[in-house]
Parts: sequence; structure tokens; C-alpha cells
Amino acid sequence: MTDKGPIIGIDLGTTYSLVAVWNDGVPMALPNALGEVLTPSAVSVLPDGTLLVGAPARARAITHPEQTVTSFKREMGTNTTFALGARRMSPQELSALILATLKRDAEIALGCVIEEAVVTVPAYFGDAQRQATRDAGAIAGLKVERIINEPTAAALAYGLHQRHRELKVVVLDLGGGTFDVTVLEIIEGVIEVQSSAGDTRLGGDDFDQALAELISHRIERDAGTPIADSPESRARILEAARGVKHRLSAGVTARAALPEIAMANGTFQSMELEITREDAEDAWWELIERLRVPIARALADASKTPSEIDEVLLVGGSTRMPCVSRVAAEMFSRLPLSPLPPDEAVAMGAAVQAALKSKNRAVSDLIVTDVAPFTLGIAVVTQFSGRRVTGVFAPILERGTVIPASRVKTFQTTDHNQRSIKVEIFQGERSLCKDNRLLGHIEVAALRAAPAGEIAVDVRFTYDLNGIVEVETTVLESGAKRELVLEQAPGRLTKAEIAAARKAMQRLKLHPREALPNTTALARADALYSELSGAERHFLGEGIAALRSAIEAQDEPLIKSVREELIAVTKALRAQRS
Repeated sequence: MTDKGPIIGIDLGTTYSLVAVWNDGVPMALPNALGEVLTPSAVSVLPDGTLLVGAPARARAITHPEQTVTSFKREMGTNTTFALGARRMSPQELSALILATLKRDAEIALGCVIEEAVVTVPAYFGDAQRQATRDAGAIAGLKVERIINEPTAAALAYGLHQRHRELKVVVLDLGGGTFDVTVLEIIEGVIEVQSSAGDTRLGGDDFDQALAELISHRIERDAGTPIADSPESRARILEAARGVKHRLSAGVTARAALPEIAMANGTFQSMELEITREDAEDAWWELIERLRVPIARALADASKTPSEIDEVLLVGGSTRMPCVSRVAAEMFSRLPLSPLPPDEAVAMGAAVQAALKSKNRAVSDLIVTDVAPFTLGIAVVTQFSGRRVTGVFAPILERGTVIPASRVKTFQTTDHNQRSIKVEIFQGERSLCKDNRLLGHIEVAALRAAPAGEIAVDVRFTYDLNGIVEVETTVLESGAKRELVLEQAPGRLTKAEIAAARKAMQRLKLHPREALPNTTALARADALYSELSGAERHFLGEGIAALRSAIEAQDEPLIKSVREELIAVTKALRAQRS
């Protein structure tokens, strides 16, 4: 492949990721090596050091939890690292593996080289998280100039076919790790975001964990002894919780069968539990209530009442839970809509944004505006009732400001003969800086010795379309300027570190793409095998052995036939347990 391909749109999700492209006037999700559009955001390591990415890694999270990493998106922009065999990897490096896999899948599907992508992030991602996402793209060999908020992307995909209507819309985006709320207006092809709010620690993963705790409590109550604290037990119970959650989205009761759970007293317990939707929602009560807070805040920031909203859109796989629809219906007095596939809407919107960036004529009449989700400001010293108060937050660029935007405020020295100023930059909504997030600082030095208040400094915040912040200070007397460099922010990689990480990724031993169908079929069957017992377990074990034998014989027609039969058996047995 030598031809340069189009800009692709990528939804880099906490649980699943996918890639889409603008094709013949519409956004289209592209299949991966398994023919599926959703690629699990999971990485696992085999005993020989080979890395698995996607579906087979996700299946190994049940059978080999200590060799598998998931939900690393939640740690983007931090110094957290994850162990994978003998190596430790940052969230950026793990995300880069997902992005590189999606890039390769797109190149195979389109038959050309992909160099650039529009990548989506939660609206409530801060500067460090957005910079980390851009770093991950660079490590994966992708130019990521444009970052777009996930609800805005979903609104783009929806507004593509509604551009000649006038609508006030709220987008509720609940994914695996984050919850975003966006209020927007569509008027004659202009999609104007009016406010964004959210919770970067509220998603489907939290609902899974709460349900796993309920299941664990039930097992321990019935067994009369605690569950053994092992990664395998925790992984199996969490997987059972995910299955129950999915089944409760369609029914009012669901079974969780857990054979041979290791207990703390050295025994093994086999349990079959029935969980009702009411049981689950009791366990989720606090999480459900947390959904209401960002919704109310987004409406308040947009100066809108629920009655002024024409449509409520649900985006993200976790919005399939009936409790989410119920919260939306209660708050807006109308049923929410899911006009697009919840899992695909964000990637489709990213593909629309890619078409806009490419100046595609089909979207030439579509205009999108966005807003800053956080307030940005600095720490100042002030006087209150004759007392000197430090660490007070002074907002400069308020949340809800339409971006791109640039705002400036002037500040004076507070001490006599002050020769330098440390300008600390914060992001947040609290009155004290210690309660907000520190982004970095600028040292303004070599000031003229003068009485307090005589030296003035302008502080300018510039917020671009990607949600990336630049800060500039100007000493008004001398014109001396300094700019904020965020390379040293937590989780931010330097150019040298990005280059080194990219070289290291090229040296990684990745599982061959052509072998993924076999590996995935075996991993999914192995995961189910650990949950079964009796005749069903024996029957599935024979299928697993048959495929392994066919692979060893390198008989391609036999491999395909046995693999398809094993996939069918796995699906049938999984369906029976539902």
C-alpha cells in the first residue's frame, strides 16, 4: 500500500474502540480482523512475551487477569503504569497499541496508507488527558491534529441528517468509563454546543463493579465464609456481573452461574444466583443519582430548562441500561431517543469531523462550535477583612466559553521590590486553588524592583478547537513574554520520550493479525470453559482441543471448519446461560 488514504475517525473508548471513515456521503464504521466493528480496549501478554490486542486480550481478562490490562483510558494524563509481563506500560503506550491496531484495520479495509486521524475524548477530559491522547496517536504513527469531544461527535453524526431543522438537543453519553452531558442547538446546518458537563469517573465499569460486589456478598452470605482474594476469582465474578448487567437491559431477572469459586477457607463453592433488576438498581442507587448532577449542571450552564429541550439523545453502550433512560425521562418528561447505534455514534461523528477537516463538499454547509468544559485561571493573593489570603482561584477563561477562544486579565505584584512571579495555572470550579487541578506554572523573572502593585503582568489563556490550552504572560512595562510549556505535566511525554516509545512499539512482538480469528475463538471458549461444569464443560473442551489440533496440523480448511463449529458451540452455550 502506497496511496495516502483519507483522514479516519477514531472513538478511543474505555471498554471498546472503533474506527470509521467518510464514504460516499455517509460515515461508515470499518471492520477489524474478526469482521467486527468493536475492538475491545484490552491488551494481554502471552508467556513468550507476545502481545494480544483487542478481542482475544479481552477474553483473557477472565482466564489470565494478571497478564491483561483493561480500562487504562481512565488513567490517561497521569503517571500511572501497568504491568504486562516483564514490562510496565503507560496509558499512552497501551492506548497507542489500540490506535495502531485500528489504523492497521482501516488500512486493510480501505487498501491505502492511513496517516491522520480525528480522535474523540470525553468532553470532561482536561488538558493533560487530551495531550496524552495526542501523544498516544504519535506513538501509533498517527497525526492527531484534531481532537473532538465525544458528545459533540455524536451530535455531528445525528445533526448530519437534521441540519435543516431547528432543535435544542441534550446528548447523554455514558460509556465504559465516563459520563458526558452536552446541550446543543442545531440551526440550519450550524451545530452550536452551548454547555458541557460530566464525570470522568462514572461509567459502565462502575456499574459492573457495584454488581460484582452484590454477587460477592450473596456468595459469601450463602457460603458462610469470605471469597478468596485472588485475581482469578475477582475476574470471574466481574465477568458474571457484566453478563447480568447486559441481560437485565432486556429482562427483569438474570442468572449468574459461578462454578468452583475459591473461598478463603480453602474450599470451592459452586453458586447459581438470580439477580432482579430491582436488586441491581438498589446496588446502583448512588451511581444512578450521580447521573443527575452533570445533567442539571449542563442545563444551568446553558440557561435552559428541561421543557425547552426538544430531543434527548442517548449515546454509549451503557445507555442501554433501563435506569439511564428512566433518569432521562424523569428529568426531561419525555422518552430519550437512540437514533444511531449507541456504540458507533461517536466514531461516526469523528468521521464527519474528518470530512470537515478534509473540506469535503458533502459537509460544506455544516458548521460546529464547541465550548470549554472547565474554567481556567491562576492562583492569586488577595486581601479580605484586612487579612492576606493566598491560593485564591482567579478565573480567566470561564467554562462554557465558545472555543476557539482567547481571554486575558491583568495582575499586579503584591510585594515591595518583588523581582519574580510564579504564575500557577489551574483548571476547575472551586474558589481555592488547592481544590482545583494544577496544570503547570510559568516563572516570570527579572522584574524591576518597585513598590507593590506598580508592575503589571497580562496573563492570556488561549483554548483551541482540540481543547488544548496555551498560556502566555506579558510584563506590560518591558513587553517580556513567557509561554506555558506542558511537557512536564503529569503523564505528559516529551518529544524524545514519544520517539523512544514509538521505536519500542515497533520492536514489540505483536500477535499476527491473520491468526487472530483462531486466537480469539480459543480465548473466548477458554473463558466460557472456566464457568461451565459437567457435560457442557466436557463438550466445549473437546471443541477447544479439536481446534488446537487442527492448528498444529496447519490444515487451513480443517481449521476454518472446526473454528466455525467452536464459535457456534460457544455462542450457544453462552446463550443457554443467559
